[in-house]
Amino acid sequence: MSVPLRLAVVYSALFLGTGVSLPFIGVWLGGKGLSGAQIGLILSAPMLGRVLTSPVLAVWADGFTLRRTPIIILATGSAVAYGALLAVHGLGAWMLCWFLAASLLPMITPLTDVLTMRRARSDGFNYGWPRGIGSVAYIVANVSMGLLLTRLDASIVIIWSAGAAALTALAVMAAPKDLVHADGEKAGRRDRWRGLGDLLRDRTFMLMVLSVGCIQAAHAFYYGFSVLLWRKQGISEAVIGLLWGTGVAIEVLFMWFGERWRRATGPERLLVIGGLAAVIRWGAFAFSPPVGMLFPLQTLHAMTFAATYMASLNLVERLSPPQSASAAQTVSSALSSGLMIGLATILSGPIFDHFGAHGYLAMALLAGVGVAGSVVLIRRSRA
Repeated sequence: MSVPLRLAVVYSALFLGTGVSLPFIGVWLGGKGLSGAQIGLILSAPMLGRVLTSPVLAVWADGFTLRRTPIIILATGSAVAYGALLAVHGLGAWMLCWFLAASLLPMITPLTDVLTMRRARSDGFNYGWPRGIGSVAYIVANVSMGLLLTRLDASIVIIWSAGAAALTALAVMAAPKDLVHADGEKAGRRDRWRGLGDLLRDRTFMLMVLSVGCIQAAHAFYYGFSVLLWRKQGISEAVIGLLWGTGVAIEVLFMWFGERWRRATGPERLLVIGGLAAVIRWGAFAFSPPVGMLFPLQTLHAMTFAATYMASLNLVERLSPPQSASAAQTVSSALSSGLMIGLATILSGPIFDHFGAHGYLAMALLAGVGVAGSVVLIRRSRA
């Protein structure tokens, strides 16, 4: 297989898992009798912990010779942790297993992104192509699980997630044997930690990360409670799967065909557009619109997630030195998709319990903060 196709297989296996665990784990936990606050606590624990686990794992990953080796180890570990969810019982045990699974698996995305972006630049293909194929797999997972849950017990969510993580480990074994460092030599542990510290002291880099984090963290209420809210509206699991699939489908089209527009717009302005779309999307969701309006609103996912994500990848690459590429992408992911979305998730539980769908208004406000930070970032770039 060609390099882009092999990388597409890796993304596909990875997103077959996250396309089920992310939207439907709340259904499994809810079936165990947990409240919204307890579900929010379990889901947020690995996100909050990622501010510590991700830097440690990033420095650890940069100590290998090949980029794919730590990815294989991470995928295997997450498969075991997912499977253990079915073997234990109780809030503490479920939280521990979920913490391990949801700490290891998300690390695969930034590490794979570094590998793919460098290969895309050297081999001359569009990064969005293999990443978009992965998003197609995410849609397949959304729709398939929605249909399966109409006939099977919610335990299928865990079985599917564990199997997909194991499949990811197998897929990465066929990934390119790219070196972590161009000269093939491993950087010392002290040098790797020093590079990480330099990134954390860079004010422009951190402003970018926090702005991205606010916009991405505004998805927390949607990720954790949209399925439960839609079920309360009387929307079937099959239609819910299609709703999630619609958002990801438009994301794929954006990644495949929006490259020329993305380059012309520039990552800073793209970030502002993503944030404004998030304010509109979550503001509308707060009033429980009917299905006929939900599908058009879901198309805004191309801006709220995909545009924001692509902007962050380009900005991280621009603002970080090559030798710190893995650490930079991981720190960005740890803060935006980890700490900040974790805080938003843990707050979303009580908000859901007390305000229901109106909790989306808090997410709209959070996205607005991200827009303000992005405007400041544009001014700094011009200066």
